[in-house]
Amino acid sequence: MGSGKVTSSSELFDFQGKHVTVAGLGVSGVPAAKVLHARGAVVTVVNDGDDARAREQAAELEALGITVRLGDGASLPEGTELIVTAPGWKPDKPLFLAAEKAGVPVWGDVELAWRLRGPEAAPWLAVTGTNGKTTTVQMLASILKAAGLRTAAVGNIGVSLLDAVLGEEEYGDLDVLAVELSSYQLHWAPSLRAHSAAVLNLAPDHLDWHGSMEAYARDKGRIYEGNRVACVYNVEDKATEDLVREADVEEGCRAIGFTLGTPAPSQLGVVDGILVDRAFVENRQKNAQELAEVSDVNPPAPHNIANALAAAALARAFGVPAQAVRDGLKAFRPDAHRIAHVADIDAVAYVDDSKATNTHAAEASLASYESIVWIAGGLAKGATFDELVAKSAKRLRGAVLIGADRALIRDALARHAPEVPVVDLDRTDTEAMLQAVREAKRLAQPGDTVLLAPACASMDMFTNYNQRGDAFAAAVRELEA
Repeated sequence: MGSGKVTSSSELFDFQGKHVTVAGLGVSGVPAAKVLHARGAVVTVVNDGDDARAREQAAELEALGITVRLGDGASLPEGTELIVTAPGWKPDKPLFLAAEKAGVPVWGDVELAWRLRGPEAAPWLAVTGTNGKTTTVQMLASILKAAGLRTAAVGNIGVSLLDAVLGEEEYGDLDVLAVELSSYQLHWAPSLRAHSAAVLNLAPDHLDWHGSMEAYARDKGRIYEGNRVACVYNVEDKATEDLVREADVEEGCRAIGFTLGTPAPSQLGVVDGILVDRAFVENRQKNAQELAEVSDVNPPAPHNIANALAAAALARAFGVPAQAVRDGLKAFRPDAHRIAHVADIDAVAYVDDSKATNTHAAEASLASYESIVWIAGGLAKGATFDELVAKSAKRLRGAVLIGADRALIRDALARHAPEVPVVDLDRTDTEAMLQAVREAKRLAQPGDTVLLAPACASMDMFTNYNQRGDAFAAAVRELEA
């Protein structure tokens, strides 16, 4: 890790009279525009779309005296001194290219929130990674609460960081924030400096946005810049450790690994079914602190145990006692559609992991069970499936494929698991899930798990992965009837 001390940008920024362009309406743009206007900025909002929802939001902002340009997200408004962008706007948009040429800085909503923090603001424990971010942040918040700390899970998890740092009523006077950050948000957050941070894993994702795997990893690695106490990385994912080595952190900040194996000094890991800490103990060369049992993690799938270890590492970096780690993990309940056990029918388990929307998440899900009838398919988003199928082939009893890009998975199965029976459902209507579950039941034998882990996005057939998971659960309930 770099040794240079990085100065925090926690001082308040004076927006009075500044000409600020907000790029994009929506979840982050509207509150950003309001906050900037309230602090005296001259705000112009630009938005690509001009639909009914955008016009409604524009009317709300214009009533406050904010200028809104709908259908015009490309040109840089004259006099702009700062752009605050929605995280999803790609860096190669003409607006940002014009800003770069004019020397105008671009911030995201996370950067704005960071700059607006007060001098006594709650420190941030930050989490990113290709998969597991939300679960880890929720586990972390549960552990912090078990320690008696006032906290909230915020950021990419759906709760606005602006609300949290500006002391809206339910977030006032917090001790610490558990912050989920996406690669998009990190790209636009140049001065963020966390107390401690974790990168859970790295796998190809959102490459159409970032342009390359190298750029994607670089943006993820921004989360470590300026860390004060701990940079938490995944021992089994060397790319995360490489990001720690490259980070410029404050003097004394430590690299802390987590592993599903026996931990070395300065790591957290697993020994005989026990989560143990060899990082935040005295004489870590010889000593280890028991934190919790694997059975305290819900569900105790390998990748979820890794999430728990990462959450525990961040909490321990903040000084949380071991008992609070155990209590927090026991109290945690995962969100829907994340390795959710739906039912047992005729000695076959039915599990909904609709949130497994990419190959990395699906690989972790498949690794959690010994004998699987796999329901997969949807929108591949440019993904390939050979590595996933090759790694998981020995666990597959059968496969049922649905969705627009199912042929990509079918071909990978033919190459790497030719003995596995495959049912290819040539349909993309929402009722296909019922047929898929019935076909999976036909293939399954007692002791098997029918697993919905699509490895694909859902929008070809469903509104989102939640609706897809609900359809799976409803189909399983029909089998029970």
